[in-house]
Amino acid sequence: MSDLNLPRLNRAYFENPTLEVAQDLIGKVMIFGEHQGIITETEAYIGQDDPACHAVRGITPRNAVMFGPPGVSYVYFIYGMYHCLNFVTEKEGFPAAVLIRGLKMKDSNMHYDGPGKLCRTLNLTREHNGLDLTLHPTFGVYEGGLTIPFRATPRIGIKQGTDKLWRFIAERF
Repeated sequence: MSDLNLPRLNRAYFENPTLEVAQDLIGKVMIFGEHQGIITETEAYIGQDDPACHAVRGITPRNAVMFGPPGVSYVYFIYGMYHCLNFVTEKEGFPAAVLIRGLKMKDSNMHYDGPGKLCRTLNLTREHNGLDLTLHPTFGVYEGGLTIPFRATPRIGIKQGTDKLWRFIAERF
């Protein structure tokens, strides 16, 4: 687990509004197994009114985790080749999540700037869907002690909802 002795983010953190969580995650430390990295890019997906959110058509077996408790991993498979990691946010029953798009690894100083690259590098798969990030012994998010300036841009890789400035990218890391 973490040798950083940093405070772990708790469920109350993930219960906050998704846009706040997506911005605040920039600079936090994600730990998955032996890997530690600083979150450098996120995207927000909020509720059934967001046309780009997986929950837009209601609950399905694929997106059911989004309707569950906050602070849980939502990992899905896209284009028949990539996994994507999200953190469920807001209150249980309201489908919202933050996509983790970028991570700067602490051990190798490598930067993975894409959700598919990130998951492939860490070997994150659907097997890691639905894990409680607030309690899991080897998968969690921690305070980083960093305040990193970021910019907001339109979300990418989607066809609808591109007008929303819900993608957050670290200016430096």
